[in-house]
Amino acid sequence: MSNYIRLPRSIAVRDRSCAATAQQISPSAARNRGPIREVLTRVLPTRGLALEIGSGTGEHAICFAKALPSLVWLPSDPDLDSRASIEARIVTEQLTNVLAPVAIDVRRETWDVEDYTPFDAIISLNMIHIAPWSAAVGLLAGAERLLRPEGVLFLYGPFMWRGLHTAASNAAFDADLKRRDKRWGVRDVDEVVSEAAPYGIELREIVKMPANNLSLIFVKKLTHHSSMADMGRGARS
Repeated sequence: MSNYIRLPRSIAVRDRSCAATAQQISPSAARNRGPIREVLTRVLPTRGLALEIGSGTGEHAICFAKALPSLVWLPSDPDLDSRASIEARIVTEQLTNVLAPVAIDVRRETWDVEDYTPFDAIISLNMIHIAPWSAAVGLLAGAERLLRPEGVLFLYGPFMWRGLHTAASNAAFDADLKRRDKRWGVRDVDEVVSEAAPYGIELREIVKMPANNLSLIFVKKLTHHSSMADMGRGARS
C-alpha cells in the first residue's frame, strides 16, 4: 500500500461558481469515459494510489474517482490551463479521493512524485500517439521506477496490430498526426510490448474498445533487475 502521509496537497474548498469557469470540456472524454471506466473498475485495485499521466480536462479523473471511491487519484498534466481545469472540477465535485494535479514531463528521469511511491497503478489515456516516442519510453521507465510489484500500467488509445492499422479511420488519423508532427503517430502494440520488456513491464491483457481503440493492461513483474545493456534505450525520437 502506498504511503498516504506524504501525499501532495489537497485542494481547499473554494467558490464553486468561480471553479466552473475554469473547467475545460473534451467531447471525446465524454464519449469514452464510460467504456474505460468499465475496464478500470475490473483491472485496477480497489484501494491504493493511482497516478494519471496527461489528465487533460480532468473529466476522466473525476469519473474514475467516483467509480473507485477507495482509490486515491493523483492527476497530472504539463499544461497549466489543464491543471486549472482539473482543480476546478475537484472543487465543484467536492471529491476527497482526488489530489491536486501535478506537472509531469514523462521524458525526465524524475517526475517529482518519487516521495509518494510506490503507486498501485499508472494510467495514461490517448497520450503516446500525440507525443514523441521518447515520451512512451519515458512512461515505461517511470512505470518501472514508480509502480509497486504487480502494479498496473494502463494504456488506452488507437494502436496498430502487427504492423497494420485496425481500421481505415485509424490509418487516416495516423497520417494526420504525422503531418502535424513527424514524431507523432499511432503506435504498434508489438512495438510497445517490446519496449516495455526490459523495464519489467509485461502485457497481461488487450481489451477492444469502441471507436477502434484498445486498452492495454500491463503489470510490473514481481522481480526485475535492470541491466546496463538496457541503458540508452529510447534514443529514437
